[in-house]
Amino acid sequence: MVSFVNKLQKRLAREESGFTLIELLIVLAIIGILLAIAVPAYLGFRDRANNSAAEANVRAGIPSVEAFYANNGTYVGMTVAALQAIDAGVKLNAVKPADQTAASYCVDATVGGQTWSKSGSAASIVTGACP
Repeated sequence: MVSFVNKLQKRLAREESGFTLIELLIVLAIIGILLAIAVPAYLGFRDRANNSAAEANVRAGIPSVEAFYANNGTYVGMTVAALQAIDAGVKLNAVKPADQTAASYCVDATVGGQTWSKSGSAASIVTGACP
């Protein structure tokens, strides 16, 4: 019995442990495949999130724009700072002074390179900066 245990211990001492090169290459290939699937999905998710955030920022700024009009009777002179004085949470990038008239305006917001804008109270919120 002792000789069997000695033989077993010698055999275990000779064995090398670790991963073979093939095993490591297979693991790297699996990681590469997972990255090829995950990265495009993440980038698409990020673009959709930025679009939604920019559109929401424009939508959230409209009550302040209309409050400015109610206080002044015109959109002329409206700035981001004036809108933030009405509501500190306004996250608009710009109020285009060239587009301001007594009855019209243009505001836009950009998040992560995605820009949305609204030109006038009757207009829809659209992708892109103010014209």
